[in-house]
Amino acid sequence: MDINRIRGEFPILDRKVNGKPLIYLDNTATSQTPREVVEAITRMYETTKANVHRGVHTLSQEATDLQEASRRRIQRYINAAAPEEIIFTRGTTEAINLVAASYGQRFRDGDEIILTVMEHHANIVPWQLLGNHADIKLRVVDIRENGELDLEQYRSLFNDRTVMAAFCHVSNVLGTVNPVKEMTAIAHAHGVPVLVDGAQASPHLRIDVRDLDCDFYTFSSHKMYGPAGVGVLYGRRSLLEEMPPYQGGGEMIKHVSFEKTTFADLPFKFEAGTPDFVDIAAFDKAIDFIERTGLDNIERQEQELLAYATERLNEIAGLTIYGNAPGKSAVIFDITIQEEQEIVAIVVPKDKKTEIMQAISSAHGMDSPAHGVAFSLPVDGIMGL
Repeated sequence: MDINRIRGEFPILDRKVNGKPLIYLDNTATSQTPREVVEAITRMYETTKANVHRGVHTLSQEATDLQEASRRRIQRYINAAAPEEIIFTRGTTEAINLVAASYGQRFRDGDEIILTVMEHHANIVPWQLLGNHADIKLRVVDIRENGELDLEQYRSLFNDRTVMAAFCHVSNVLGTVNPVKEMTAIAHAHGVPVLVDGAQASPHLRIDVRDLDCDFYTFSSHKMYGPAGVGVLYGRRSLLEEMPPYQGGGEMIKHVSFEKTTFADLPFKFEAGTPDFVDIAAFDKAIDFIERTGLDNIERQEQELLAYATERLNEIAGLTIYGNAPGKSAVIFDITIQEEQEIVAIVVPKDKKTEIMQAISSAHGMDSPAHGVAFSLPVDGIMGL
């Protein structure tokens, strides 16, 4: 894989920061965007901007075709059964909120939801908000010393009051790749539906929702080299058809009167208002970039960086790396430095095409647990810098 060629596809990497070439390592928060995605956005604003599914004129038809082509592309990319199972949202967070608010309307006092200690708060707070209308208990799976989930505890938490299991595919704290297919099978054996937060998995792993057999899967464009403000909810069609709308107005209606409103068919029932059709269409180009580069090549480069960074970090006295699960994703490190240090720098050899990967200051809003400074360090960095 030609890393210099790949770097050349990202216009932002032409920038210099503090007089040095930009080295970007914050991909767990958002990835940078290749030129073909930026050009697709510009081209649509300049030539094809019109509201989708609203008009019979040429621009509206073209914009609609581009949005729906992207939906079909995503369906194929994650191996969903039909494009109707692909719901566009503003991001992973909204996708999870949609499921919690809509599917969660059936939950009642005493019901229980199983989460894990690894979850981003986007997969915690939406379920807590259900407590506004029902007394719902969250049961939380802990992790083992090496950063793996305690699957025995997970199995033990299911009972006749369990109504949902929701967990991340890849931890954004430890990089652990969870056995979501096995976890889904355990939940289904108890008749419990499963939501998987795939925000950190979708840029790194092949996603096959039918093989995983999950009921809901969520991810975001902006973590996959795509535009910001676009998320995806995959939902099993039979469940989506049963669920009430999440929001009202716009494309989600079929017929409106003051006496009664009927709702559009899937997927539009869950896509109220004008969607971000420009960025949705451009997401297709981000998938082009991933597939052209090759997920196998991306993983190989990331694992090389993970091994190198782990070796060099272990040379720092007083530093502890948390999360050493087998097969972990090269997403981030969670590190504690036992003695206060203002800046940590990792020096990279010349054959990595740069002199300094990153300098991290303890003054930039990082968590500060007792006896140390903790921070997270992504290591994929535009797939290898």
